[in-house]
Amino acid sequence: MLTKKQLSEIREQLEKAQNPIFLYDNDVDGLCSYVLLRRFTGKGKGVAVKSHPVIDVGYAKRVQELNGDYVFVLDRHSLGAEFVNEISMLNIPIVWIDHHEVPIEKYAYKNLFYYNPIHGKKKSAESTTHLCYSVTKREEDYWIALIGCIADHYLPDDFTKFSDLYPEMWGKNIIEPFQALYTTGVGRIARALSFGLKDSISHVVQLQNMFIASKDPHDIEKELEGKSAFALKYKEILEKYNSLLDDAKKSYDGSNLLFFNYGGNMSISSDLSNQLSYLFAGKYICVSYTLGPYTNVSFRGEGVSKILEKIILEFQDARGGGHANAVGVRIRTEDIDRFKQRILEIVK
Repeated sequence: MLTKKQLSEIREQLEKAQNPIFLYDNDVDGLCSYVLLRRFTGKGKGVAVKSHPVIDVGYAKRVQELNGDYVFVLDRHSLGAEFVNEISMLNIPIVWIDHHEVPIEKYAYKNLFYYNPIHGKKKSAESTTHLCYSVTKREEDYWIALIGCIADHYLPDDFTKFSDLYPEMWGKNIIEPFQALYTTGVGRIARALSFGLKDSISHVVQLQNMFIASKDPHDIEKELEGKSAFALKYKEILEKYNSLLDDAKKSYDGSNLLFFNYGGNMSISSDLSNQLSYLFAGKYICVSYTLGPYTNVSFRGEGVSKILEKIILEFQDARGGGHANAVGVRIRTEDIDRFKQRILEIVK
């Protein structure tokens, strides 16, 4: 958990900013983190960051175009030297809030403020949404915090705040986050938001604005039943997603590793790997998405970060990281079969 001093510093920086730009990771944890801070401060604009593994320097130009005077980076495990250098030349402070288990990145920029509880005296890795809720503490926004938490495989101790208010959107005997994500009404909302973030930039901005204006989870539920761009994208992706999920389940050979590769014009590897790890509990899950010369892999299972650390240097240009039991990897497509074989050698 962040210290009281750190939480106070973040609040002060939010209050000081006149036009903050929130650069958030392109997932539900990042989105909910932004929405919580935006509702708290009532100022600023959100931009979903889709470049990996670092923030592309083009996002610095976006900050300048939006006339930002502060940058808040949410749920990103790496910034990138070019991005930081560009922001430093604009003399705009960067407030970086994250929870990934990665070494501290060193930058020679005095106006960069880094907050990550994994590097604190009492180490923890709760979702970035939970960290942001600890900053804002708006009870009326707790439902937003819960959505971001369960989407990032984190179930806060006080989740009964939500289940007491919205029992119809919860369930019985929920003891772990993927149960909530795949068996409850609020979990459906979290999964729908993930699909919505895969839409065009203009539609993602519409999604942000709808989310910021929503009074409770029922507002989003109603939106899903309508004909908005968000609802249509959700239904479109859900059909493709269910088809890929069925193919992945059929590909399982009974071993300790489920390895599934697919292509096409849309990557939903993280969503697929999360649900497969719920359906095949205790197994290692690798879902890879191939597009041209590179393949993105979502790797789930006990201690996968250590497995990745052990083998990643064996593959030219490979990059990756994340959490102890959930990581993402970018690898050359020509190396994917050898990558699979190395994982099998370790987990068999």
